[in-house]
Amino acid sequence: MTDTVLLFSYGTLQTKAVQIANFGRELTGHADAIPGYAVTMVAISDPEVVRLSGESHHPIVAPSDNPADEVAGMVFEITPQELAAADEYEVSDYKRISVRLRSGVDAWVYVRA
Repeated sequence: MTDTVLLFSYGTLQTKAVQIANFGRELTGHADAIPGYAVTMVAISDPEVVRLSGESHHPIVAPSDNPADEVAGMVFEITPQELAAADEYEVSDYKRISVRLRSGVDAWVYVRA
C-alpha cells in the first residue's frame, strides 16, 4: 500500500465483521501493546455500532498511574481514507491520538475522550 498509516486496535476494530463493514476488507496486522495505559469498559448507545460489533459494551483505554500497565492489541496498516472510516465508527466516548507503542513505532489509537 502507498500512503499508509498505523492504527492500533485493542477492541472491536480487530473483529472481522467490523473491519469489513468499515473498511470493505479484512485487515492484517501484528501484535503490539501500549505501555502506561489501562483498559476499562464503556457502554455504547449508538445502535449501529452495537449492531456491527455485536457488543453493547466496548473496551476503552486511558493513561494509567501504574507504569507497569499496558494494553495488548494489534497494529494495522490502513489508508488515510480507512482511518477516516474508523473515526466515523468510533462513538464520542473516544478520541484519536498518536502514541508510541512497545515496539517503538508511533500509531493512532482511540482512547477515552
